[in-house]
Amino acid sequence: MGVPSQSSSGEKMEGFLYLLRHNRFGQHSSRKRYFIIKDNVLRSFKTKPVSQMEEPIRSAIIDSSIRVTDNGWENINKKVLFTFTAYHTSNQRDKLKDCPSPTRKYVTSHRRRRRSSLRNGGTKSIDWKHSELDLNGYIYSEAMTSDVIAPSTWKIFGCQNGLRMFKEAKEWDALGRWGDSQAIMAVGVVDGTSEDIFNTLMCLDPSRSEWDFCVNRGSVVEHFDGHTDLIHLELYNDWLPWGMKKRDFLLQRYWRREDDGTYVILYQSVYHKKCPPQRGYVRACLKSGGYVVTPVNNGTQSVVKHMLAVDWKYWKLYLRPANARAITVRMLERVAALRELFKTKGGSFHTESIAGTKDIVGLPPLDEDQKDEVEEKNSSKNIEEGSVVEDEVQKVAASSQTGLMGFNDSKDEFFDVPDYTSDYYDTPNDWNSELESEKMPLTHTKASPSSLVKKLQDLAIPKKGLEFDVGKEGSGRCYYGTTLQKDPKCALPCSWAASDPSLFLIRGETYLTDNQKVKAKRTLMELVGADWLRSNQREDNLSSRLDSIVQEYAAKGGPEFFFVINIQMPGNPMYSMALYYMMKTPLEDYPLLQSFVDGDDTYRNSRFKLIPYISKGSWIVKQSVGRKACLVGQALEIRYIRGKNYLELDIDVGSSTVARGVASLVLGYLNNLVIEMAFLIQGNTQDELPEILLGTCRVNHMDASKAFVLI
Repeated sequence: MGVPSQSSSGEKMEGFLYLLRHNRFGQHSSRKRYFIIKDNVLRSFKTKPVSQMEEPIRSAIIDSSIRVTDNGWENINKKVLFTFTAYHTSNQRDKLKDCPSPTRKYVTSHRRRRRSSLRNGGTKSIDWKHSELDLNGYIYSEAMTSDVIAPSTWKIFGCQNGLRMFKEAKEWDALGRWGDSQAIMAVGVVDGTSEDIFNTLMCLDPSRSEWDFCVNRGSVVEHFDGHTDLIHLELYNDWLPWGMKKRDFLLQRYWRREDDGTYVILYQSVYHKKCPPQRGYVRACLKSGGYVVTPVNNGTQSVVKHMLAVDWKYWKLYLRPANARAITVRMLERVAALRELFKTKGGSFHTESIAGTKDIVGLPPLDEDQKDEVEEKNSSKNIEEGSVVEDEVQKVAASSQTGLMGFNDSKDEFFDVPDYTSDYYDTPNDWNSELESEKMPLTHTKASPSSLVKKLQDLAIPKKGLEFDVGKEGSGRCYYGTTLQKDPKCALPCSWAASDPSLFLIRGETYLTDNQKVKAKRTLMELVGADWLRSNQREDNLSSRLDSIVQEYAAKGGPEFFFVINIQMPGNPMYSMALYYMMKTPLEDYPLLQSFVDGDDTYRNSRFKLIPYISKGSWIVKQSVGRKACLVGQALEIRYIRGKNYLELDIDVGSSTVARGVASLVLGYLNNLVIEMAFLIQGNTQDELPEILLGTCRVNHMDASKAFVLI
């Protein structure tokens, strides 16, 4: 889709998209359509309409039942494309991804020097519409903040090449001592958009040599999903100490985009049979590392944080720890090289060498004269657009063709995705991927195309994991609500306790006027039990089971009401963490909670909020989880189950590609983590403020092998 443009009746987005589906033989087919989304109406045309009065071939209303999922990168007919899926939550036959009928996905491919990516939205635009609207103001909101009050884990130790240098603070380094392979971070400001910087950091083709003086060759070994892949990096030898053998890395790379335009790229060393250690190289171990690119100054600049914790695999008699740190610091100085690159490029980095796939739209780029003509036409057309859209809303509402299924009419012509050639795949062999068809192309856009899916998600209410050996410990009869031990001091592994409410920031009484959040003072409910379960299938509606703490209180006929949060993690087997919150006061005393309990799923999805916090753990996990409040129902599927004395929320973490990646990472580090969470119902009106936490929890050093096995 294109960028938004202003009109008297609101913002409009338009551009070419491909609708994809696959048949029963697994072959992909596609249909190119020109889409326009204005207000709550999505319209489809075979070609770009020449008049605002032209009738669309299909129309649909984007309401609260439509959800949009970012699928990230996908390899389709040997081309890496960016895709997203739109589906209807209340009609399974109108579900674009998981329905039994052929899957349909909206997809775009990008012309050279143009690229898009995002976390919450799928893909993106190809034919950009020029307008006078400042896109940076539309895309970028306030820089990513934290809803948790916590001390910084970083301590500055110097400044080098205009970069501030930090080391990760440890409890034992009060005297300034350094640990073995301690994490080090460089922070600098780059004159470029977060989108362009992200593109540059992800690129592994020869253009990387314009700023990365450490990496000699790079390749994609395997593509796991739209947000995760496996890359191999070979380092130059000339910047390493004399006599030190050449080093390489085999890294699992994960990326995502935050709502405010921040990009997070995470790396971790892994072993993979497709890329064993190579002769002549010593494989270094990156314990954790990555980049955080946060837009500032309305997106014109970005704060780039680069962190590395590296074990260089050297003989300690040969290379002292101080020298090993110097190598890591030298590698972090690439942020300064990146900064200088963008200075020479005038704030953007558009080169042929970063090309990904060629644009598959039929419209050539506009020259300067054409741009002026388009801008003049846009200003004259905006007046008539308002009435056209109003008429379209009435037509679509009166029509039976209001669902997404209508965009996939069998009468429409389909054709295969063309196998375009690209200079990207003709780069020198030393830069080629081991799997050419899966190498990730990276091109640039003048503005982030993430606005499309962000727009769809604003209109609507937004949808593999690790494998562990299943043991038999804890199997048998399950008393739900008691399988995870309580430890108020959090000294015991695999235990739970309530977190301090004052750690979390919530909307205060004056939030609607000053946007200020305040410390939470208390919780509405008490955490009375927790479960840590393992099963070969999803375990829903735990509260209804006879051997549960909920039914035990129900049998007594008391006033207690339970709010149960069942977090279901993907994988084989599946893991579930259930938290049981209880209150003894009547629901009527808390109107917002009562509205949530008795409301419909659409209302609940728009209000249920989680604030996560990793208080102890690796930097890579802290960055993947974050510390910002999120509306869970807009990103994940939640099944709400209302019982006599309870409301249970079964949260399917596997319903989101991004969440699956985070869950896999967290499960891998689970034994070394202390995870704290707060739950609340978002207050949107003055009567609903200040917010009150429903409850908090702290889980300490969880162990997958100690989960209670359900048979």
